[in-house]
Amino acid sequence: QVQLVESGGGLVQPGGSLRLSCAASGFTFGTTPMNWYRQAPGKARELVATISRTGSLTNYADSVKGRFTISRDNAKNTVALQMNSLKPEDTAVYYCNVFRLQTSFWGQGTQVTVSS
Repeated sequence: QVQLVESGGGLVQPGGSLRLSCAASGFTFGTTPMNWYRQAPGKARELVATISRTGSLTNYADSVKGRFTISRDNAKNTVALQMNSLKPEDTAVYYCNVFRLQTSFWGQGTQVTVSS
């Protein structure tokens, strides 16, 4: 079965950096795009970044462009989200996501809090 396990969240001051990681299993990792979403309190879940199967193509929400970088390691079945210049509005639970076989799979999420 598909499993996605996120790690790397925490408390960081504004302007700081965090690196999230997602370990995937239960499917052929290198055959599908991967996504990072986030959900802030009281808000809908939003797509933050997407990476293609090979990692050659990426796409970002306007709110994180130039600050966040998504990457993947198909040999290790992992996808990462490097977050720089963090802002209080980046505070949210961040989720790793994959869509396959007409089903959306999610990890348990990792909390990111940006506060002084």
